[in-house]
Amino acid sequence: MTVLRWFALMAVALALLALGGFFLTGPERVWERLGGLADQGVIDFSDLSRSPTSNDALACSPGACPGEIDVALPLYADAPAALLARLDAAVLADRNVARVDDGGRRDYRRYVARTPLLRFPDTIDAEAVPGGGGTRLRLYSRSLLGASDFGANAERLNAWAGFLQKG
Repeated sequence: MTVLRWFALMAVALALLALGGFFLTGPERVWERLGGLADQGVIDFSDLSRSPTSNDALACSPGACPGEIDVALPLYADAPAALLARLDAAVLADRNVARVDDGGRRDYRRYVARTPLLRFPDTIDAEAVPGGGGTRLRLYSRSLLGASDFGANAERLNAWAGFLQKG
């Protein structure tokens, strides 16, 4: 066996060992050790400071958010609590999404969504605000890890907006 072949086999063996250790430890625990808790806590939409990297997305109804948004949402006819109840029904059907806020506010939700295989966590804040002849919705999705999410947060917010349009 040549030295090059031996090094290649050792590299493959080490990679498989590391991958096995990752899944035996549990992806959630690995990401928590590397980046902190999956639930990144509540954000204040009135003083929102966007991520300096491209690993977040903001979706808002007209006049609900200052600055640039990634996904435009409509004005909703539902009352704030009813709109968020519909959002709960749609997004919590996905076993990779969990509601993590304390339930203390009827106009606010916070969720943690994880990718199916590697379980990367994203925190999503949702707030419904009455005014302007309906309810304005604000959604902010941000990744815990990495400098880019390859558009996953914006894609999620577009999908969630689609759920609300259907209902």
